[in-house]
Amino acid sequence: MEEYRKLRTQFGFLDLCKRPELAAEITVTPVKRLGVDAAILFADILLLLEPMGVGLEYSKDDGPLIHSQVRTRTDVEQLLEFDPEETLPFVFETVRKSCAALNGKVPLIGFSGAPFTLASYLIEGGGSRNYLRTKRLIYSDPGAWRALMERLSSAVAEYLNAQIAAGVEVVQLFDSWVGCLSPDDYQKYVLPYTRATIAAMTPGIPVIHFSTGTAGLLRSLRAAGGDIIGLDWRVNLDEAWECLGYDVGIQGNLDPAALLAPPKEIRRRAEEILRRADGRPGHIFNLGHGVLPETPVENVIAMVQAVHELSGR
Repeated sequence: MEEYRKLRTQFGFLDLCKRPELAAEITVTPVKRLGVDAAILFADILLLLEPMGVGLEYSKDDGPLIHSQVRTRTDVEQLLEFDPEETLPFVFETVRKSCAALNGKVPLIGFSGAPFTLASYLIEGGGSRNYLRTKRLIYSDPGAWRALMERLSSAVAEYLNAQIAAGVEVVQLFDSWVGCLSPDDYQKYVLPYTRATIAAMTPGIPVIHFSTGTAGLLRSLRAAGGDIIGLDWRVNLDEAWECLGYDVGIQGNLDPAALLAPPKEIRRRAEEILRRADGRPGHIFNLGHGVLPETPVENVIAMVQAVHELSGR
């Protein structure tokens, strides 16, 4: 969006996150401009890593970078304990300002990275193709991995509960990189910690459990918990929902690249996803991942309008 790009010419990403007035503006503006049915907190999945003393940086070309990687049991032990409300006050102030600006018109969604994805960033130092360092730690020192995941699970739960206390009405766990694991490894090394995180959430607040590249992990994701399971575009929505069971909600799952297509094609693809949802309660129409920077704003608006019209029928 042009409004956001203008701000980024003046401020770095992390700097914007730490300025509640501007972060709240970025949170609320898409609701007004795009006509969507919920606001998503302007923040990042990795913010709670900074108080752990690892040196978080967002570079222009390489994305998030961790300067002090966690590769050994000693590294895990050196991670700092912290109180989210004391060390990340700007996040909760952004929540309060956003809620005030939204004035109850749409709900506000808060979020965090899930324990595995946070761990992988800590270990790899950034994004990765094969997550070899992460898997090396899992396989070579299960005790260190357990200690890291227990610490992250607790931190994520505290962080999200603080967002809830500040006013968010839904929380989402982003397990963006967990698709790199085999089903057996997911069940053994991830599921218990994601389940513990979700179980620790404030009662009555819906939890969206999102991941990518996990079509082969659907039953395990369901077992880990969440009121809504978020899907990427690599799986058919109806087949995934049947696998998960209709007593859980579904979020998804338009391919973000589809928004580069002409509006007529966007509408056709949105209609196909809604056809697969078959009018069941519990479907949140969404992309299968984030909006691509090249996406025309008008195409996003066309998608929203198409979904509203087709859903209304």
